[in-house]
Amino acid sequence: MAFLRHIPALALCAAAALLAGCAGPRLVESDVSSFSTLSALPSPPTYRFERLPSQQAQAAAFAPIEAQAEQALARVGLRRDDTQPRLVAQIGAEGGYATPRYWPYAPDPFYGRFGWGLGYGGGWGFGGMGWMMDGPPTLYHRKVSLMLRDAASQQVVYETSAVYEDVWTDDPAIYGVLFDQALTGFPRPPAGQRKVRTEITPQR
Repeated sequence: MAFLRHIPALALCAAAALLAGCAGPRLVESDVSSFSTLSALPSPPTYRFERLPSQQAQAAAFAPIEAQAEQALARVGLRRDDTQPRLVAQIGAEGGYATPRYWPYAPDPFYGRFGWGLGYGGGWGFGGMGWMMDGPPTLYHRKVSLMLRDAASQQVVYETSAVYEDVWTDDPAIYGVLFDQALTGFPRPPAGQRKVRTEITPQR
């Protein structure tokens, strides 16, 4: 993956944040791709969700992510209405992690080891002494997608996605940030791919 080229810089920044106490805000920078045929906010600005079979099978786990998508849609002027929707919304969310094989900061036996890692929800753990990292960081991958169709014609009128990769993550709150970023510029966003940055304060 392309993000593996940035591992050393990410690792050094994360280590610095750890030593500083990780109390400050963090910058979430995602790659957003948007395509729209809308010229204005639909009238009425209503929609309903349409779940895929896999999402229906995991309704309890998917509900918090769907709720964050609903909040993001409300912030751009769309209102959920399951009885008289103008649009049909289909959302997606995925997550994963990777540990790179190559790590240039192999520990020197002369110094004490310093290791760090990220746990679920952004919790930090570390141990030992010294300044040498004894292993590669875990890089987390998060992606959201949103497609809006005209309820009458079933034609797709809006399609967007946001991808975020970093050594820090906060689930499931990070998905809400990504839905906000994916909807930046709605209903007439810049076409194609762009970077969107949001400063947030991690939950502790």
